[in-house]
Amino acid sequence: MPDRVTVIGSGSWGMALANLLVQGPCEVAVWPPRPEEYELLSRTRSNPALLPGITLDPRISLIPKPALAREDHVLVVVPSHAVRTVMTQVRVPAEPGPNSTVICATKGLEEGSLLRMSEVLGEVLPGPWRGRIVTLSGPSHAEEVARGIPTAVVAASPDEAAAAHAQSILARERFRVYVSNDRVGVELGGALKNIIALAAGISDGLGYGDNSKGALLTRGMVEIARLGVIMGAREKTFAGLTGMGDLITTCISRHSRNRYVGEQIGRGRSLAEILAGMNMVAEGVRTTRAAYELAHRHGVVMPITAQVFRILFEGLAPERAMIELMLRDPKTEDGRSLAEIRHRGDQQQNGLGGGGVGACDGNP
Repeated sequence: MPDRVTVIGSGSWGMALANLLVQGPCEVAVWPPRPEEYELLSRTRSNPALLPGITLDPRISLIPKPALAREDHVLVVVPSHAVRTVMTQVRVPAEPGPNSTVICATKGLEEGSLLRMSEVLGEVLPGPWRGRIVTLSGPSHAEEVARGIPTAVVAASPDEAAAAHAQSILARERFRVYVSNDRVGVELGGALKNIIALAAGISDGLGYGDNSKGALLTRGMVEIARLGVIMGAREKTFAGLTGMGDLITTCISRHSRNRYVGEQIGRGRSLAEILAGMNMVAEGVRTTRAAYELAHRHGVVMPITAQVFRILFEGLAPERAMIELMLRDPKTEDGRSLAEIRHRGDQQQNGLGGGGVGACDGNP
């Protein structure tokens, strides 16, 4: 029997994934949580404001309210700030079927609680479903997936069998899915790279060049990985598709909403004005606030994130923020201060030196 998948959300990413799923042995239904989107898609099978030139495959059914069976799979594709509210409206059986999977394709952190999306779903879904939650992330703009551009992503869960089942549901000729058991790293990479994309856009808006962007991407990944490791992720995950791969794509792409928001800020527009003129959500704005709070909670220094936070929410001038980043105390690339180097040198001169280079002190 074909897999039955209910897609929760009908934005650009939800439409792209629904069209992808129906290319294989899947029965696909889409629930647009907003009544106006349901009406528009029922009438036109498209939403040009979100995904121009793409129509929903005629084999995909639209449903006014989702009620899942035990054997169904769920694909959650709504903005991070809406996941909790939307999923409380979904009727989910108390017990899942033997292979049922909840795949979350939303990237972000919940404001206030600072929870990752899998943690939010874990609080909303019935207990037996919590072990079936799989995160889907990677460099995957909806505009390109919808056009069949070759794309590679990662399905992650502590239960690799659940991740492998999600892989089997989603993998297609032009959509390659890898499996990981580092859900923390995959989620944080997908969420936090949007903050660095805002910074990259600000750099573009200020008229800076490739040197500046290369530095932002590299040092941005350092602070993403530092927070990730403190929160239980594996460092090597951030060198993969959901870390550096997604970071590069989001920071350079014309499709990137977060890079666009940053660029407009760099050109002097206000955040409120920019967001008021957008049809789609730039997840990095909310994620910046959550990540800033997480960094303080865990005692992690994240200078780029801190400056983006100050630009967005405290009125710091972008040019001034960049100057302050450049004038931070001198460090080695692995984070050691010059005072530490001098102290080690003095020890060696006095015959007290030990072996090896010290660990990073936590400051990039």
